[in-house]
This record gives sequence, C-alpha cells and structure tokens, in this order.
Amino acid sequence: MKAARPTNHAVRAGRRMLVGILVLGSLVVFAMTPGRADADPAAASPASGSDSSHDAWFATSDAAKEAQPHWMTPVVTVTSRLEQEYRYDQSWQNRPNFVDLTSYGGGKGIEVIPTLNTELIIGVPAYQTRNTTKGKVEGWADETLLLKYRLLAANEETGNYIVTGFMGFSAPSGSGAFTNHTAIYTPTIAAGKGWGSRDMGFDLQSTLGIALPNSQAKTLGMPVTWNTALQAHVFSKLWPEVETNYSHFHGGPNDGKNQLALTAGVVAGRFAVTRRIRLILGGGYQKTVSTFHTFNHTWLVTARAAF
Repeated sequence: MKAARPTNHAVRAGRRMLVGILVLGSLVVFAMTPGRADADPAAASPASGSDSSHDAWFATSDAAKEAQPHWMTPVVTVTSRLEQEYRYDQSWQNRPNFVDLTSYGGGKGIEVIPTLNTELIIGVPAYQTRNTTKGKVEGWADETLLLKYRLLAANEETGNYIVTGFMGFSAPSGSGAFTNHTAIYTPTIAAGKGWGSRDMGFDLQSTLGIALPNSQAKTLGMPVTWNTALQAHVFSKLWPEVETNYSHFHGGPNDGKNQLALTAGVVAGRFAVTRRIRLILGGGYQKTVSTFHTFNHTWLVTARAAF
C-alpha cells in the first residue's frame, strides 16, 4: 500500500510554520549576540554612549517601553503600547451557511520600535483556507503595515495611561480569493488606562478606527471598528481578559448594519528564554451576540517572542 501524499494545504501550512520557527530562532540568536543592550529597562538609555547601532537601537526601544505602562497586548484588540516582538496568530472561524475559515499567521509579523515614540509593524500575509459545501479554496491574504505614533504615555509609577495614533495600510497582494483588490488605509486612535502596579492590577485598552478603501467602496464599504479590552494581571504571569469587538458597516452590501462580538481570553507571559527574549502565549474564544453577524464564532491562539 502506498503512503498517502501530503496535500498542498498541509505542505503550505508546514512551510508557514517553518518560516515562523526560523524567524523566532533568528531573534533568539540576534538577542544573544554579544554587545547588545541589557534587557533591564532601568539600565537602558538612548544616551548610553555606545558606538554600536545594535546597542543604540535596544537602548532606544527599552527606554520607549519603560516610559509607558507594561500591560500585555490583548488577544484581539491592538494595544496602544509600543511593542517589539515577532507574533504568530492562528484562528478557526465558523461562518453562516456552513463556511469555515482558517487563518495561519493572522497577518501578524515583526514589530519594531525605531524611535522613542514610534512603532512599525510589518505583517506577514496570512495563509488562509475557506471550506464550503462546494469545496475548499486556499491562498494568501493581503500584505499589511501599521505605523504607531505615541502621543501621551506614563508608566505605572507616573500615571499608568497611554494615547496613540495608528495608520494602517494593506496592499492588494493576496490570492484572488482573499485579496481586497485595492489598497486600504485605516486611521485609528487608541488609548488605555491602568490601575495597580507592574505586578498586579487591571487595565482598559480601546481602539476606534475606520477602513478607507482606495477604490471598490461599493463592494467593501467603510466599516468602523471599536474594540475594547478589560484586562487583569494576576499571579505574576497571567493576564485574563474580556473584549468587546464592535463593527458598524458604512456603505457596501451591509450598509447601516451593526455587529457585536464578545471575546474571552487569557495571555500568559512574559517567560524568559534569554536575557532579552520573552515568550508570550495566549488564546481566546470569540462569539457574536448581535442579530446581524458575518461570522458565528472564532477560536484564536497567539504566540509571541518579545525582545
């Protein structure tokens, strides 16, 4: 009997996971390179006097993180904090009419802090599969970029709050079944407020944005999204959360309709891998509770290597 050959889906999914492993491994090696900035934020300063651009970059990113709250990035809501990490997400979503959508990577990728008040996220296009009663379609989603600019911030000892502006961009680079066929710009305002210390407490993080397509407005519309996460910090490493994920559809085929989903999740971390690398793992379950909904429920997992 001949051994079963792997499907194209399995091969591509395996390649996607291999890329993620290679990137994580590269970050570990990078962070262990001699001469890097120390991981202790209190010891980091942009004016460290080092001649190494490697050290200077880490000094800047450490100082940027020290000047803001040290909350955890929620499962769904994009944090207003500046973060430096590689992130891989995966989701399994059930939609009406017996449709299941699986996303490998979730469009996440590398996040870096180039200056004291900015962050750049370079997304890795998600590989997606959509199963319907008519069969399966698979391919790549569009490439995404996100620029954050921090407007106000104070860490736990000096106020415990943050306000940040985002500008998101997606390019129509994906496969025919998953691309939006046009560029999309997403301006967003994000804010958060925390109560407690670095070791224990809770916080509220929220974002409000609108997606503005360069064309195809009648097909895509201009949805407004408002996500809010209520997050606790307990037992040193656990961050349980509840999120509300609200969408108002302006224009397009769902014009005037509203969708509300609730997400329950937990994130664990930050676990030391090296002096700099911190491993973060989490997951959640998202369920629509509004009469109108574009999906029924979603299971989500997230893995991050912060550095």
